[in-house]
Order: sequence, then C-alpha cells, then structure tokens
Amino acid sequence: MAHKAKVGILMGSDSDLPVMKKAAAVLDEMGVVFEMDISSAHRLPDKTAEYARTARQRGLEVIIAGAGMAAHLAGVVAAHTTLPVIGVPLASGPLNGADALHSTVQMPPGIPVATVAIDGAKNAAYLACEILSIKYPELAGRLEVFREETRRALNEKSAKLQEELRG
Repeated sequence: MAHKAKVGILMGSDSDLPVMKKAAAVLDEMGVVFEMDISSAHRLPDKTAEYARTARQRGLEVIIAGAGMAAHLAGVVAAHTTLPVIGVPLASGPLNGADALHSTVQMPPGIPVATVAIDGAKNAAYLACEILSIKYPELAGRLEVFREETRRALNEKSAKLQEELRG
C-alpha cells in the first residue's frame, strides 16, 4: 500500500479519542496509513462537509466516523462523499450510546453508513481493512494471519481450560 493515508478517522470531540485510538491501533497493526481529526457535525459543519467532499481527492478510500449522543457525524460525512463510511456509535450521555447507535444506523435510503457496535472502533478498523483488502491483496494476507493467530490463541486457551477442569 502507498504511504498516503487510505483511511480517515473522524470524531466529534476529543473526549472520543480514547475509543477511536483503538481503531488507529488496529490500522497501525495492519500496516494501513490513516489520518485522524476532530470534526463535529454540529459545531463544525463546514469543516465536516469539506473533509468528506475532499476525502477521495486526498487519497482516502474509507472513512471511520465516531460520535456519541445525536451521533450525526457519520451520516453527515456519508452525505458528502460516496466513499464507504463506517460509523462508530460512542457510549455517552444518559442513554450510554443507545441514542448514538440508533442515530448512526438509521440512515435514509441512498446514504448508507456501515455501523458497528457501541464503542466498536476496533471492528470499524477491521471492516475498513476488509474493504481495502479487495484492492490490496497484501492486506488480505495480513487479515488472514490475524484471524489464524486469533484462532490459535483461543484454541490454546480452550485446551488450558479443559486441562484445568480435569484437574
């Protein structure tokens, strides 16, 4: 993959950074170059629209957008680009992310947003990698290695548990 950012990570506030850093960590692990910024759909609407409108020109191929409460960030981004947008509803406010989940997943026809679980930034990054792997076979290989390592580690844990239970 080229050294230019392929994934954009946006969040509505710096308070979202601890969760969204998890997406960055996965992309780093997978060797995917990304950019990250804060851009609120409500407090910085012009910046958000411009970010989305120029994303493809800047070389981005997927955008991950995390926001809590009303969580309009992913939808606003999707309204201004035809790139795949993955929404990460964030746990915050009195509904602890349920409102963000519903806001992110309930998009009108023609403006889709792929949506992961509340605080699911890691899965958003893995989904971004899967999307990119269509074009970048080396990334597909890294995903296969990751999944095999995960299977192996879980099988080892299962075997250890069975051993402990047998006493």
